[in-house]
Amino acid sequence: MRTLYIFIITICIALIACGKEKSDTTAIEGQPPSVLPAGFAKGADIGWLSEMEDAGRKFNDNKGNAMDCIDLLKSKGINSIRLRVWVNPATKYSSKADVLALAIRAKNKGMRLMIDFHYSDNWADPGKQVTPAAWKNYDLPALQKAVYEHTYDVLSILKANGITPEWVQVGNESNTGFMYPLGDMSTNNGANYAMLTNSGYDAVKAVNPAIKVIVHVSNGYDNKLFRWHFDNMVTNGAKFDMIGMSLYPPVDSWQTYTANLLSNMQDMIARYGKPIVISEVGMNADAAKASKDMLTDVLTKTASLGANGVGVFYWEPEAYNWKNYPMGAFDSSGKPTIAMDAFLLN
Repeated sequence: MRTLYIFIITICIALIACGKEKSDTTAIEGQPPSVLPAGFAKGADIGWLSEMEDAGRKFNDNKGNAMDCIDLLKSKGINSIRLRVWVNPATKYSSKADVLALAIRAKNKGMRLMIDFHYSDNWADPGKQVTPAAWKNYDLPALQKAVYEHTYDVLSILKANGITPEWVQVGNESNTGFMYPLGDMSTNNGANYAMLTNSGYDAVKAVNPAIKVIVHVSNGYDNKLFRWHFDNMVTNGAKFDMIGMSLYPPVDSWQTYTANLLSNMQDMIARYGKPIVISEVGMNADAAKASKDMLTDVLTKTASLGANGVGVFYWEPEAYNWKNYPMGAFDSSGKPTIAMDAFLLN
């Protein structure tokens, strides 16, 4: 009798568990189970937006209805915005005032915010890391002071307007450092680069210690590069909270690149104990289906890291017919391609 009783109880528990599983996976009729954790950042860098709008570019939903660009991105699942800031740009774009105006718009739309400090008067990336003209004759202590004051100034202006970024990048795609020659890791100035990074870090934390500081390196599939970079950073006492990566895979072999991206992310977490964010991702706009598949894969791979996978940001998806940039995610009429539907996960 005891054996029969245990058998009946076991069957009941199994039936209840089966019913619960079925209920959980069909909680929302017609939608797949959730794959992205709560708080996952689905982002877009829109640093070109104000310049595009000033040039007359319009944005439309898939039915052709005109929409504010940020509203349109939000309708595609985007919940976070990334903005770059230059030190003394030749135009008003990517200046402190431009970043403030876009940040206010993003905040009013309910967006989370990442600020990306290039520490240059123009683009800073693996091909060039030019020290701002006003700082070019500074020695290391003066350059550290300039980095701190510039970082603190920009974030204080945002704070005065009720805006606190969730994340701040100290440097942009700084594979071998930034502000050459003093911050060039490849010429044995890794200690200088770490100290300059720490100046930015300290300024961020002085404004708000809750802001997460990111060090950003391109080619997220390249584990050798990342180990070299962050081994140097750790050896030289650099302070940072998160690791940022870029990924721009070729259309015909993106699966190899995303597989290597996942391996690299896992290694960075194990090696340095830091969460990961994909600060930039993109693919050719004329390969929208492949781009959607790639983005879906990157989103799910990043989310598979749990709390260590913070989010994914598309770089300038709104760019169309603009400065010959081919890797936006809008078509020539200003409508989002199906690539953006990848962000509708959840």
